[in-house]
Amino acid sequence: MGTTKSEMFTKHQNEIATIIKALGHPARIAILEYLMKIDSCICSDIVEELPLAQPTISQHLKELKKANLIKGTVEGTAICYCIDENGIEKLERYFSSIANQLNEKKKNNCC
Repeated sequence: MGTTKSEMFTKHQNEIATIIKALGHPARIAILEYLMKIDSCICSDIVEELPLAQPTISQHLKELKKANLIKGTVEGTAICYCIDENGIEKLERYFSSIANQLNEKKKNNCC
């Protein structure tokens, strides 16, 4: 398998790529939407909400956590997950920057 050569890109570019990659699966979008709706939950609540097996959901949660889109705290034998505002804000800033740049290009009659 080939290498991604991620070291050739900036830290910011790698962080944004990790976040966007984590959002590249509909189950992860569904998990984020569910967490936004209920504020926080334990893993078993998500299993009841989505048509996926618990190990599959755990893998998706791991990817979302790795991308800093969710955070979790241990409560007894369960993990309580919630949205990580910092990751969402980073994504919001990135897309706002793109939108601003596109608006500037429109002003200059570019494409």
